Amino acid sequence: MHKNGMSELESGKAHTRREIHSQPELWQEVYHLVKKESAGIARFLKPVLQKNNLRVLLTGAGTSGYIGDSAQGTLQKVWGRPVQAVPTTEIVTQPGSVFVRSMPTLLISFARSGNSPESVETVKLADAFCDEVYHLIITCNSAGALANMDVAAPDKIYRIVLPEATNDKSLAMTSSFTCMLLTALLVANVDSLEEEFAKVQGIIEQGNLILRKQSLLENLVLKGFERVVFLGSGELLGIARECHLKLLELTDGKRVCVSDSFLGFRHGPMAIVNENTLMVYLFSRTPHMMRYERDLAEDIARDVREIDSLQIGGVDGLALPNCTTLELSIDPENQYQTIPVTLVGQLLGYFSAVHLGINPDSPSMFGSISRVVQGVNIYQEKPL
Repeated sequence: MHKNGMSELESGKAHTRREIHSQPELWQEVYHLVKKESAGIARFLKPVLQKNNLRVLLTGAGTSGYIGDSAQGTLQKVWGRPVQAVPTTEIVTQPGSVFVRSMPTLLISFARSGNSPESVETVKLADAFCDEVYHLIITCNSAGALANMDVAAPDKIYRIVLPEATNDKSLAMTSSFTCMLLTALLVANVDSLEEEFAKVQGIIEQGNLILRKQSLLENLVLKGFERVVFLGSGELLGIARECHLKLLELTDGKRVCVSDSFLGFRHGPMAIVNENTLMVYLFSRTPHMMRYERDLAEDIARDVREIDSLQIGGVDGLALPNCTTLELSIDPENQYQTIPVTLVGQLLGYFSAVHLGINPDSPSMFGSISRVVQGVNIYQEKPL
C-alpha cells in the first residue's frame, strides 16, 4: 500500500492508467508516422478513390468497430464517396448482404491485436465476395495476423502499423482506439498533412486539459450513480458508444450504461433515466446539431427528479442545474476533436473500477470477456 491508502493499482503502475495518460503524446507520434508514410499511402489510395462506383467499408469488432462509426462522416465528406461502417461481427454472419460483387470496394480494417477471428475472416470474405477489393489495414500489432496475412492480390493491400505503445496491454482498448481513429482521419487528409498539424496540436492540448481536470470525473464517480447515459450526435455517436463500452467493460458490468443519439434517446430509451442516473452530454461542434442537443438537455434538466449531468464541450448560454461542465475550446473546423472526448469515458471507467475494488487491467472476474475475443468458431460461407 502507498500513502493515503492507495494501492499499486491506483498509484499509476497499472497498464490502464498509463495507457490513458499516454494518449496526447502518442497522438503526436501517430501524426509523424502517417506523415512519414504519406507518399506510400497516397500512391495506394489515389487510384482507388478515382474508381467509379467505389464503396468504402470501415470495419472492426467491438471498440475497433466504433472507430468506423466515429470516422465515417469525415471520410465521406473529404473523399466525396459513400462510406459505410459495418462491424466484422455482422460481415462474417452475412457477407452476401454486405459485399456487392460488381462494385469496387475499399475495405478499411481496424484492429488492436489483429488476431480476432472475425477480423481475419472479414478480409478473406472480401476477397471471395468482391471481384475487385482493396485493403487498408490499420493495426497496433506488428506481429498480429492482420499485419502479416496474405490476400488474393498482394498489390491491393496497404498496412499501417502503429507504434508498439498503442498496442494496449490492458483488457480495455484506450490508446489503441484513439490512435487508430486519428490515423483514419489523417489518412483522409493525407494530401494536406502540413495544414493538419495545428489541428492535431489542438487535440493534444484538449487531451491534456481533460487529464488535468480528471478529478471532476472522479468526484462524479464517488457519487455512486447506478446508471450512466452517454449521448452524442453524428461523429460523436460513435464516441458515445465507445464511452459506454469502456464503463461497462471496466466495471465488469456493475454499472448500467447506455449510449444513443440525442434525438434517438427521446424515442423510448429515455425510460432508463431515474433519480440515480448520470447524463453525459457529448456536445457537437456543429451549430445545427447543437440546437437539437440543447433542447434535449434542457428538457431533462426540467425533470422533477433533478437528474445530474456532465457537459462536455458546451452550448453558448446553456446553464444546466445539477451539471458538471468540462469546458473545451471547440473549433467547428477541427474534425479531430472527437478524439480527446473519448478520454471522458475511459476515465469514468477507470475511476469506477478503482472505487469498486476492480482491477481495471483485468476487470472480468469470471473471464466472460478477454483482451482478444475467445470462443468464436468461423463457419465457411461460399459466395453465390
